[in-house]
Amino acid sequence: MNEALLRSLTPSVLGILVRRGADFAAAEDAVQDALVEALRVWPAVPSPSSERRSSREDPIRDPKGWLVTVAWRKFLDATRADAARRRREDLVDEEPPPGPAPAVDDTLQLYFLCAHPSLTPSSAVALTLRAVGGLTTRQIAHAYLVPEATMAQRISRAKRTVSGVRFDQPGDVATVLRVLYLVFNEGYSGEVDLAAEAIRLTRQLAAAIDHPEVAGLLALMLLHHARRATRTAPDGSLVPLAQQDRGRWDTEAIAEGVEILQAALARDRLGEYQAQAAIAALHADAPTAEETDWVQIVEWYDELARLTDSPVVRLNRAVAVGEADGPRAGLAALASLHDTLPRHTAVAAYLHERDGDLTTAARLYAEAAHKAPNLAERDYLTRQAARLNARLPR
Repeated sequence: MNEALLRSLTPSVLGILVRRGADFAAAEDAVQDALVEALRVWPAVPSPSSERRSSREDPIRDPKGWLVTVAWRKFLDATRADAARRRREDLVDEEPPPGPAPAVDDTLQLYFLCAHPSLTPSSAVALTLRAVGGLTTRQIAHAYLVPEATMAQRISRAKRTVSGVRFDQPGDVATVLRVLYLVFNEGYSGEVDLAAEAIRLTRQLAAAIDHPEVAGLLALMLLHHARRATRTAPDGSLVPLAQQDRGRWDTEAIAEGVEILQAALARDRLGEYQAQAAIAALHADAPTAEETDWVQIVEWYDELARLTDSPVVRLNRAVAVGEADGPRAGLAALASLHDTLPRHTAVAAYLHERDGDLTTAARLYAEAAHKAPNLAERDYLTRQAARLNARLPR
């Protein structure tokens, strides 16, 4: 059983049911039931031995057609139980005859629907992973470390929220990209590699729509993912970029990311994900940390700040300025930002250490550790404070 194949077919099968008139929530439930049936039946289906068997009934020859047929029947079964007799009979009459599944691809519309502005970010992520990604509720719950019942309620609420949205109405690509980037940044948890899943879904989106920012996000994900194996030590502790073993970076992923980025930039429709990918590409291109082109990185941060006006971008720019023009220049850039900004204290500590003020840096590292958003960062910052305190005179 090829589970990856099943998940790749999920959005197109769901789209076909919705176009036939099924309510999105009911259609999604029916598709999930069909996937469960496929997992149960397909391994036991023998290779076709007779031409009399229709391709629609043979999952090995026509997996998409098989899923469409079974999902539609599951939907009709549910409808028979819940709907009025006249509507039930109409739907039964509407069942199409066996044959090839329609070639129309509704993947893009499903992305738009699952990332609808009426949904909260967490609900949009969950619905995207289930309806577009084909993950089970249990897998999504384990990935986000919440009870399965909690995730099931979140997905059900999301489906009810978008049930009245027209399937063919235009969507917002920027919202879809934000949802995919949220998935990517979750990394790995439980049995599902969410970073790899986000890359798969972004590839699928890139195949459905020709948009430079979709390409930019895919390039950004690939370039970041290429460094994944070196971001943590065997004991789980964080390894900063400058100390990572660049010989272990995934050069194929880097090459693909750079190629995708260059094609996107050539279209001269710059967006925030392309700018972020350009920064990641410059880091990936440097043979050593000392050879990083920080001047060009600052220029890209200037572009990114212009595009987003984000204080987080300006915080990262302060680090780059500190590398390009010296720690005093970095501290001057940092001074214009509010000190309540996440990781502001950690950046200040780093720049003060670069400037030789170890006492202030040690104090700020300790303060940053108390504000750290996760255990790995807290432990890293605590070690930095201890390292500097050991160097200070008693």
